[in-house]
Formats: sequence, structure tokens, C-alpha cells
Amino acid sequence: MSIRVGARRYRVAIIAAAAFLVLVLAFPAVAPKAGRSFVDQVKTMLLVLPPIFLLLGLLDVWVPRKTLMKYMGPRSGLKGPLIAFALGSAAAGPLYGAFPVSAILMRKGASFTNILIFVGAWSTTKIPMFLFEMHALSTRFAVSRLLIDLPGIVLIALALKAIIPAREVARLYAAAESTGTPEE
Repeated sequence: MSIRVGARRYRVAIIAAAAFLVLVLAFPAVAPKAGRSFVDQVKTMLLVLPPIFLLLGLLDVWVPRKTLMKYMGPRSGLKGPLIAFALGSAAAGPLYGAFPVSAILMRKGASFTNILIFVGAWSTTKIPMFLFEMHALSTRFAVSRLLIDLPGIVLIALALKAIIPAREVARLYAAAESTGTPEE
């Protein structure tokens, strides 16, 4: 990969690093706090990402494409979204952990709608968050929020599937395919 392609590929990270540097130089008083925040975020990522990637490797090796297509593919029926909800709700970690998992699911043949439901569930219906809300905010609040979120996730997934062009979905699947190992 040439430097030019690398710079283009990582331009957002380069821009963020440059903005961080400008911030620190322009406001030296915030530099220690900004530095601590940066180090804390890196530590969090280093603690969260290895287990996610370990689970990804196991999912990739242990779950055959044929099986995943049966349960989460385009012809999976109602069981596909239910499994997507269950996987997303049982997930641990920040939202950025959902994207590598989504890539594996895409490579294994999960439907685009089920991928969108999985990401939506990961972001809003996590079981630990639900339990915390029950304790801290009341069971009524937690259940009400969950009952609003569930159909909301499905509606958003269906709306996105309807408005995203088929060629873009195909591009996403091709990108997911190119990031992994060859399938069996």
C-alpha cells in the first residue's frame, strides 16, 4: 500500500490527530486532561477489543456459513430477526465492537435486515443496561423503553433497507468478504 493510499484510508484518524494536536497547542491548560482522556480511551479499547476479536475468530471457525444462512439469512423468516435481537442484546462492549461482528455475519450470509437489527439491538437493548435501568430508574421505565425500542429497531432497519441502494449493500458485503479468510 502506498503512502498516498494509506493517508486517504486513514484520513479521518489523521484529521482527528491533527485537531487534537492543534487543541493541545492552542490551549495548553487542557493538555493534561486531554492526554489523560486519550490514554483512558486507548486503555478501554485495549481491554474491550481482544475479547471481541477472540469471539469473532471462534464464530468464524465454529459456525458454518450454511448454518448461519439457515438461521439469519434472507430466507430465515422470523427466527433471523429474533436471533439478531438476542445476539445484539447479549453483547458486551461499546458499539464499535458491533461492526467487526457484523462483518463476520455478513461474510457468513446473514441478511442485511438482520445485520441492521443486530446493530440496533447492540446499541439499545443490551441486557446489562436493561438491568441497570430497572434498578436505577424503575422497572416501569426500563420495560417501557424496551417496548418502544424493539419496534423502533425493526422500523429503522426496514427503512434503511428500503433507502440504501442495492449496489451499496452489495459493496458492503464485498468489503466484508474481502476483510476475512476464505470460506469453506
